[in-house]
Amino acid sequence: MNSRVPGSGYGQGRGGGRGRNSGGGYSLGGFCVCAKCGTRTPHQQGVPCTGVHCPNCGNVMIREELLRDRAK
Repeated sequence: MNSRVPGSGYGQGRGGGRGRNSGGGYSLGGFCVCAKCGTRTPHQQGVPCTGVHCPNCGNVMIREELLRDRAK
């Protein structure tokens, strides 16, 4: 017989994670970088880098910090 009470901390371990980037946001400012050709453009607040295309090659850009974190 199971004497554990719901909510006692013995669950499946689902939830409670901090998500991508350990739950932290990237700092204001920074740059969007093209992973293909390396072009950097200033990040605009409220506009995700993945919604910006490289002015040189047309590839989708990513946040500079994210590219650096992936390289580790």
